[in-house]
Parts: sequence; C-alpha cells; structure tokens
Amino acid sequence: MSQVKPTILVTGGAGYIGSHAVLALLRAGYEVVILDNLVYGHRDLVEKVLQVELVVGDTGDRALLDSLFSRLNIVAVMHFAAYAYVGESVTDPAKYYRNNVHGTLTLLEAMLAAGIEKFVFSSTCATYGEPKAIPITEDHPQNPINPYGASKLMVERMLADFDVAYNFKSVCFRYFNAAGADPTGLLGEDHAPETHLLPLVLLTALGKRESVSIFGTDYPTPDGTCIRDYIHVSDLASAHILGLKHLLEGGDSAVFNLGNGSGFSVTEAIETAKVVTGREIQVQKCDRRPGDPPMLVGSSDKARKILGWQPEYSDLNNILSHAWKWHQQRHG
Repeated sequence: MSQVKPTILVTGGAGYIGSHAVLALLRAGYEVVILDNLVYGHRDLVEKVLQVELVVGDTGDRALLDSLFSRLNIVAVMHFAAYAYVGESVTDPAKYYRNNVHGTLTLLEAMLAAGIEKFVFSSTCATYGEPKAIPITEDHPQNPINPYGASKLMVERMLADFDVAYNFKSVCFRYFNAAGADPTGLLGEDHAPETHLLPLVLLTALGKRESVSIFGTDYPTPDGTCIRDYIHVSDLASAHILGLKHLLEGGDSAVFNLGNGSGFSVTEAIETAKVVTGREIQVQKCDRRPGDPPMLVGSSDKARKILGWQPEYSDLNNILSHAWKWHQQRHG
C-alpha cells in the first residue's frame, strides 16, 4: 500500500486560488485541513467538492492556531489568507496591514512554537510596483505602489529574516493574473465583488452585466489596450505542489514568479471570449485608471528551471474555456 502523505494546513483554502491548491494537494495524495474565516471563501465548495476539514477562524487568532497545531500533525502551511483588493487597500490600509501582515506574523509565530518550519506563501507581482523592464524577473526592484503590494512585501521580508534567525524555510510565489478554473468544472472564480477582467467579461456574456469596461485605449501597445500576463489557476496550484515538495525534501528558501511569460491585451481577451462563448459582449470604453501600467508580463524561467514547473494551460482559449464552463454552472 502507498503511504499517505503528510497533513498540510491551507489558510484561505475556501477562496479562489486556495481551493485549487487544496484540490491539487488532494490529487497528489496529501491530507489537507483548511483554515478560512469565510469573509471571501465559500463553505459550499469545501463541503461539497473538497470534502476536507474546514476550521472557520482567523490567522490572527493565536489560541486557535495553537490548538490546531497541537491537535493535528501538520508538517507545512500554504498561506492564501490575504485580502487582495488593490483599491480597497488604498481606502482602508488598516484592514490590509492587520490581516495580511499581523495575521501572517501571528501564524508564523504559532508555527515556530509548534516546530513547523516550512511555509509556501502566496505573494504577488504587486510587490514590484511600476515595471522598469519587461519581462519582470525575480531580481526586479520591489517598490509597491499600494498597501496591498506593500503588505505582501512586508511578509516576504519577514520570511527572509525568519530564515536567517530561525532556519525557517519558505517558498514565495509572486503571481501575475490568476485566471481560469479547474478543467473538470469542479472549482472556479467566484468573487464578490468581482474586479478581475476575465470573469467580468464572462459574466457580461452570461447577461449578468450589461457591459465590460475597457480602461484606456491609447496605451503604447499594439491595439492601445493594457497587456496583462494571465496564468491558469490550475498551473498556479501545480507550482505550489512543486514548491511544497522542494521544502519537504530539504530545499532552501526561494522566491519565484508565476506567469505565462507572454501577455494578452484587454481587447484580445474580449475577442477570445466572444469566440469561446459564441456570444456578443458589450464594451464600454473609459478613461485610463491611475496606476495602470501599459504592460505587465513576468518571466517564470526560474520556476521552470529550479522546480521543473511546466504550465499546461497557457493558451488564452484554454483559460477562458475552463472559466466559461464554471461560470455557466455557477451563474447560468
């Protein structure tokens, strides 16, 4: 008989990227426990689809963490329990520093006390700020332009310091634009409010919205609209499994970008969605938004080389097709 793999705690595992990571862990044979405060997570997806233990609570609750770590034989933590609305982080930075920074510090201290010293962190390309060069590599200067990006950078700094002081090992993944849904249709993207372009386009195709807004059509790009690096959420999840394996096998702390390495413009995304859905999608052209760079594309060469990561679904048609299948089930 094959040996059951160890237990992994996934914080934020009822959310979009976290739930896909849980599914990937289960498929790889790991035992999983989810900690989620359900502010943005979905209880129904955990109970009906993932069917793992869900502990409803907060990463800032030290007593809860201590009891969790003493009750279960957890060997590593995957941490997705962050607030991630850039605009909200500007209007309510306290919320972001309390949850994203203080909540993570409380979690790290509880892990140290329990002797758990392996941590996979969901970071973001927002730590880079305005791109100085494209594609963005891991050694690009980090100068975040909003509290969301700053909160993630603070955690990266804590993790680097924890490695030096406590030999605490971590893998940080700086994502670009997570998109798509599990190819089987089991899980997908369901935010409230929804701010991401691809789901907004598909919700418009479903008739749940009147139109989708294009913010700026005069950028220095081939069609005048912003170019972004969309990465399939299942490819993100597979990278997290490889990052975990790297740590469990004694690997050193490391930081990796996760992106496609190529970008798609807003217009390309909308035109592809029209083909995938077979529906007309109304567009509203608006002024540029402040702080939107014309192009954001990341290099994932390091993750490919060191972790052996191979994205399976880098085609925009795949990403949109899988998301469309999910949105029809969830909202159709």
